[in-house]
Amino acid sequence: MNKNNVVYPGTFDPITKGHIDLVNRAIDLFGDVVISIADNKEKSPLLNLNERVAIAELVFKNNHHVSVMPFSGMVVDFVKSIGCSRIVRGLRTYSDFEYEFQMAITNRKLSNETIETAFIMSSQDMAHISSRLIREIAKHGGDLSPFVTPEVEQALRKKYPDTLG
Repeated sequence: MNKNNVVYPGTFDPITKGHIDLVNRAIDLFGDVVISIADNKEKSPLLNLNERVAIAELVFKNNHHVSVMPFSGMVVDFVKSIGCSRIVRGLRTYSDFEYEFQMAITNRKLSNETIETAFIMSSQDMAHISSRLIREIAKHGGDLSPFVTPEVEQALRKKYPDTLG
């Protein structure tokens, strides 16, 4: 793993066009991006870990700058385990900043100051997209195409077969 690469951790339940936009912008800044998908059962994800990993791999299958890896436990331990020293996080709103700032400081302390976090502001046309919102739209049969790729939409159709067309 190149030390200049960056890890983009998250639950990605599901991965959205906002996530994809952030990954592509992170590639421009850092080179290769490792999408690290958390096995966080406390969040009760709609899609299981294997589904989330498989979908992310499908979405980025033609992008040699992106790899997808599952992880459990603390993100700093995962980042260190793959020989990386950078995390990238997206910011959509001020409240995102408050939470992410707290996590970045904690991660630096836990890593003995060896891991840095970079923040990328969401694109204006992506700032309203969240995985939680996408799950709600899917649950009620709304149009997902502005927010997710066909691979994600197909996975959500399987979860809500009675509501999606």
